[in-house]
Amino acid sequence: MSASLALMHAADASPLDRAAAFQELREMVLNSVASEHSKRNYAKALDEVFALCEARQQPLSRALLMEYRAAMLEKKLGASTVNVRLSAVRKLIGEAQRNGIIGVEEAANLSGVPNLSQKGTRVGNWLTREQAKELLTVPDRSKIKGKRDYAILALLLGCALRRQELASLDVEGIEMREGRWVLPDLCGKGGRLRTVAIPLWVKHGIDAWMIAAKIEDGRLLRPLSKSGKLIGEELGDWAIWSVVEQTAKQIGIERFGAHDLRRTCAKLCRKNGGDLEQIKFLLGHSSIQTTERYLGSEQDLAVAVNDNLGL
Repeated sequence: MSASLALMHAADASPLDRAAAFQELREMVLNSVASEHSKRNYAKALDEVFALCEARQQPLSRALLMEYRAAMLEKKLGASTVNVRLSAVRKLIGEAQRNGIIGVEEAANLSGVPNLSQKGTRVGNWLTREQAKELLTVPDRSKIKGKRDYAILALLLGCALRRQELASLDVEGIEMREGRWVLPDLCGKGGRLRTVAIPLWVKHGIDAWMIAAKIEDGRLLRPLSKSGKLIGEELGDWAIWSVVEQTAKQIGIERFGAHDLRRTCAKLCRKNGGDLEQIKFLLGHSSIQTTERYLGSEQDLAVAVNDNLGL
């Protein structure tokens, strides 16, 4: 570790020395994170904390971190966003401790700034509209894997598919009917058939993946090698579950699965005025009562369904 790095925590160091030391630690933290989405969030958090230290002309302290936390709450940032940014700061503190800049006791004190409780984690987990929008920004769509993962999230979130329905979806199962793209005759639980409309933003995601992967027939979703090559004919339903879980973690949400995106679709449809009967058709439920229980409400709803998610 260079001697200049220790200057980050010294109040009497020059601004240039502190900035150089901070940049070294910042790079260590960002290099430890694989996701580009996480890198952006972590970089923003670390830059904000450093700016706060410079504005106060004080070294990093628990009081300053509590001030930073309070400022995020004042901006009405969601709990998941606040917690991700606090996680970035904890990583910075961890790197400082491992490199001998601060001691174990001081690191524990600084890391003790509490997360916000996840009010978004509910019985029957689902996302708010803001969380859903953030989730869709996680896949790096400049890469083939990002295009595939975005298509997975879009189909689950935009079409309320079950995991197995998505895993078994064929390219030939996407058709134009009544002037729009649909998934016709999906066979769900109890052998019930339903046709699901595909919102345009979802179709654009599907098209981008198919073009990048040069897929023309067969299963829509395929496994990829680390280099981005197709290495199989079918992506398993547990692989789909893993994509959702890992993506949700990137926005600070733990224990979130594919079925939670199906529930999110239904909830957002309802919140945007979706007719209860149409939501029943979308989900493939046998009765309105089942849909009411699924939504946790018996409120009557009106007009459009999954075209109106607000995403």
